[in-house]
Amino acid sequence: MTISRLLILQALLACGLGSVFYIPRQTALQPCRVQMELPDTLGGWFGSPGRVSDAERAGLAPDTQFCRKVYDDGFGNQVLVSIVLSGHDLDNSIHRPERCLPAQGWTLLDSTSLALPVPKAPSGQLPVTRLFCTQEFSPAKGRVTTVNNLDYYWFVGYSDITNSHFQREFIDMKDRLFHGYNQHWAFVTVAATITNGRDEHQTDAIIQELIERVYPQIVKDVPTRGA
Repeated sequence: MTISRLLILQALLACGLGSVFYIPRQTALQPCRVQMELPDTLGGWFGSPGRVSDAERAGLAPDTQFCRKVYDDGFGNQVLVSIVLSGHDLDNSIHRPERCLPAQGWTLLDSTSLALPVPKAPSGQLPVTRLFCTQEFSPAKGRVTTVNNLDYYWFVGYSDITNSHFQREFIDMKDRLFHGYNQHWAFVTVAATITNGRDEHQTDAIIQELIERVYPQIVKDVPTRGA
């Protein structure tokens, strides 16, 4: 390494470490733009309360809030819609599913980033992460059953929407450094099991339909950055 490159590297390192002293000790919490209430109906889909397990609550900060419903179309199709709203302890309020699904027995086979055409989303595109998971169940009597599941998720804050946990953390770091606040984040999940009577592509279509229906019901007036 030349002397000039070494000096540049040292200068960058000094700036990076020095910036830590400018991060505000106390930060305000900007409100999340998600409404913590799911509608009873979404077109021809009818919702009923979804269960939040004691283990799930115990694994998150005590001021974490939940809103969850299972939607049924009356023809054997069911879709889970879940909102988890972070508390003041952002690091322990919401987790990306890739972290908690394995603990629930699911094996992650595929993760894909998508932009769904959702008219009410910023620029008409909603960034989501699509997970394909599988799990084997062994009943006391009978053969092993394999269950496949599709899970779409994204995060909504005060002025940002992202489908990346790491981008969310980067946004938080910039907000604390340059604006002196944290965004209150919500984690939205829409998921369904791939059943014997419905293949993967049909399940994708159902989930994406529910996302397009539920998004304008729960995300209100998300401002663009700097607005």
